[in-house]
Amino acid sequence: MLKKQLNELREKIDNIDDEILDLLNRRAEVVVEVGKAKSGAKSEFYVPSREKAIFDRLIGHNSGPFPEDGVRRVFREIISACLSLEEPMKVAFLGPQATFTHIAAMRQFGHSAQLVPQKSIPNVFDEVLRNRAHYGVVPVENSNEGIVNHTLDMFFDSDLKIIAEILLEISHDLLSSSGDSSKVRKVISHPQALAQCRGWLEENLPDVSLVDVASTALAAQLVADDESAAAIASEQAGSMYGLKVVQKKIEDNPNNFTRFLVIGQKVPGRSGNDKTSVMFSVKDEPGILYRMLEPFSSRDINLSKIESRPLRKKAWEYIFFLDMEGHIEDDNVLEAIQDLRQHCQFLKVLGSYPRVR
Repeated sequence: MLKKQLNELREKIDNIDDEILDLLNRRAEVVVEVGKAKSGAKSEFYVPSREKAIFDRLIGHNSGPFPEDGVRRVFREIISACLSLEEPMKVAFLGPQATFTHIAAMRQFGHSAQLVPQKSIPNVFDEVLRNRAHYGVVPVENSNEGIVNHTLDMFFDSDLKIIAEILLEISHDLLSSSGDSSKVRKVISHPQALAQCRGWLEENLPDVSLVDVASTALAAQLVADDESAAAIASEQAGSMYGLKVVQKKIEDNPNNFTRFLVIGQKVPGRSGNDKTSVMFSVKDEPGILYRMLEPFSSRDINLSKIESRPLRKKAWEYIFFLDMEGHIEDDNVLEAIQDLRQHCQFLKVLGSYPRVR
């Protein structure tokens, strides 16, 4: 009786899968037509605001029991595969593979995109600037360790725009070739990962040496050939290099997120829930900080971040990075930036893009 019941249920699943496959192919056919229409109008084939609207609509309509995160992940890959029919998408990212930037790029563009690792943040910018990649993905800040200064500095001389942001929860595993903590004599990782796990390491491995390397993925690669070493890296890095888990989730603060930026050539249109980023330097005069913020305060524009960096070419002068809610096409945002420009020696709009919560 049980066998008969299972066979009937499996037959239902097979029939549903056939329907899903048919619908996927119908969707792909429509996407091909969209691609032809865009080609004639020379429109951007990747539109972050359109993707956000798709995800928001589907999650809003989802009545369960299929989980919301599953909806996002499944449709991420469906959209990625369909986009590859319009035009093969090439995305540069700060590598190597299995870094958190790689994971963020996969989260944003799916597995059907061609993800190309780069050795440095300037290399990512250069690939996009020279049109060898459609887009680039770079880290910009961590909720515990703060800003990635090198990324901000790159925008000073680059005309590339921020077209999207990615917020990735960061979870660090302690990995080794044996999975045995008693064999660990040194722990290898990126300096930020070591800093984010410092409390756990001091309590559980107080006598081991800590070794800085360029990335968590490189740490995993090195540990694969050294039984006395352990790496702090992602679960994906451990899988890639055949490592075993010594301890999962060793980060000191479980509320650990890294924000990544997607860079491209053009600012996308409004999504209805956007963020705009600008960089500027101001004249050194009394009351300048007040006048810098007043154009936004008077228009009730929420500022989500203000960051300052020393100017590389002039001692004791600073450049500011500012994130605000709204799109550059919104009248109040545009007017506020125009007012701010009057007090600036230099101002550049870095982009307007869908805001991630």
